[in-house]
Amino acid sequence: MKLIGSVTSPYVRKVRVVLAEKKLDYVFELENVWSPDTKISASNPLGKVPCLVMEDGSAMYDSRVIAEYLDTLTPVCKLLPANSRDRANVKVWEALADGVADAAVLAYLERTQRPAELQSPAWIERQMGKVRAGLQVMSDNLGEQPFCMGIHYTLADVAVGCMLGWLLLRFPAIAWRDEHPNLARLFDKLSERQSFKDTVPVVPA
Repeated sequence: MKLIGSVTSPYVRKVRVVLAEKKLDYVFELENVWSPDTKISASNPLGKVPCLVMEDGSAMYDSRVIAEYLDTLTPVCKLLPANSRDRANVKVWEALADGVADAAVLAYLERTQRPAELQSPAWIERQMGKVRAGLQVMSDNLGEQPFCMGIHYTLADVAVGCMLGWLLLRFPAIAWRDEHPNLARLFDKLSERQSFKDTVPVVPA
């Protein structure tokens, strides 16, 4: 398998963490989708990463689709429960974490990709409002549990950890660690896992 992606994307990191936890071999191909000469559309017509290219040349995209598929390939470190209700709850956590990332990415792009005179403060605030609301709900739902789903490490934790790591990278001024100490404890615990250590997002030199 070949994973096309970037080292900063929280969605790509989520898939990389899953691959590591499942102990699956793959080739990681770096791709900058914002570059004029990007070739991502040859594999994903939506022009997004991550994109997983299979041995037969077919491609799979959207991190949620890829992560769910990868979890079926080996029984090592099952990240999605078999129980339908628990499985749905994990997917809700993942959707919430990805939604917070979606909103933060939109705000970041507005601030960094558009000329200052064309930026919309109202648009940025709308997106950041989603980020704050999402973090609050995650904190409320986590409570004092060791993991998002209680005592079991799941894809929910992977998604939340990757999103929080991206916020630290791109929005260091957001004081989510102080405002939500339980999320900070979860993030610190996840950061000790080898899969997270090996995929820490860094801005390329």
